[in-house]
Amino acid sequence: MGKKIVGYFIVLAMLSGCAHPLGALFTGVQYPINATAQPRGDKMGEACSISILGLIAVGDASIDTARRNGRISKITSVDGTNLTLLGFLFAQQCTVVRGK
Repeated sequence: MGKKIVGYFIVLAMLSGCAHPLGALFTGVQYPINATAQPRGDKMGEACSISILGLIAVGDASIDTARRNGRISKITSVDGTNLTLLGFLFAQQCTVVRGK
């Protein structure tokens, strides 16, 4: 029985991959998605989507929407942010684009 539980934890750890950490009560993290060798741009655009109770999800967190919101023509980096409260109660995922 003990070996089986250890095996489950090992599989769970391997499945998490490069995912950002999630908290059961609260999560507020920023993480990189993509970057170029270009210097960081002076413009920033953001696009977000939200989920309420895990039942309703709305928004457009696409890179293109973030680019348009920041009036960016050349993207130099893309980052993401996640905010969650009580796991499923409220969640917000944003895409942050920087460029020129």
